[in-house]
Amino acid sequence: MQGTIDGLSYGLVTPVAAYLTACLGSALGLRCTVRSLALDRSRKPGWLALGAVSIGCGIWSMHFIAMLGFQVSGAAISYDTTLTFLSLLVAVLVVGAGVFTVGYLGTRPGPLLTAGVFTGLGVAGMHYLGMAAMRMNGSLSYDPGVVALSVVIAVVAATAALWAAVAIQGFLASLGASVVMGVAVTGMHYTGMAAVDVHLTHGVDAVGSSAVGVLALLIGPLVVLVLAAVIVMFDPMLIMGDDEPERRPARRIAGAP
Repeated sequence: MQGTIDGLSYGLVTPVAAYLTACLGSALGLRCTVRSLALDRSRKPGWLALGAVSIGCGIWSMHFIAMLGFQVSGAAISYDTTLTFLSLLVAVLVVGAGVFTVGYLGTRPGPLLTAGVFTGLGVAGMHYLGMAAMRMNGSLSYDPGVVALSVVIAVVAATAALWAAVAIQGFLASLGASVVMGVAVTGMHYTGMAAVDVHLTHGVDAVGSSAVGVLALLIGPLVVLVLAAVIVMFDPMLIMGDDEPERRPARRIAGAP
């Protein structure tokens, strides 16, 4: 039996909250990545790791905040804890590969494109692994064309966000890049959700809310984002963009023959 999907059961509350969370994680992560470009190799890994964790936690939290509004008629939804946290680990590690690529190989087109692909695939991989963690009296199927479109959206927008963050000078540019990255994450999510069909396999359960379980899962990553924000706030150079002039000469040298 085909299940009727409602992806906006709380109206615009969940999409807006999810988007703002994605923007917060992206803003913190991109600023940490930019900051790392002005540092020597001994201090670089710490900022890049914080950037990867911030973006990873941001996109993971965005996904599950958005899923608070996802309901299927006749099905109670829950989540497999192991797969759910595995999706968080995938997000942090794959996005980490992207930010470390920029941090160590610079902002030339090749490394930047590679970083964008890694970051976009991290967003997409987290989404579909998070969807695989869903448990209900049914199964999910996907439209391959729409799935492919969702991955393309994630990769293109993530690449654009990284480029804007590292190639355009100033704090406002990085803020704009985080808005683009937020669009990448939420756009990918809702495009991916448009590809979903649910086939109920037995009986009809009372429609159950997964809100309590999801909110419990969100506590840890949201606390991490708050701690990352505190660290960023205590680095005036990062917040104000004063590190930008320091990395201009380094970038010219890196691009020199």
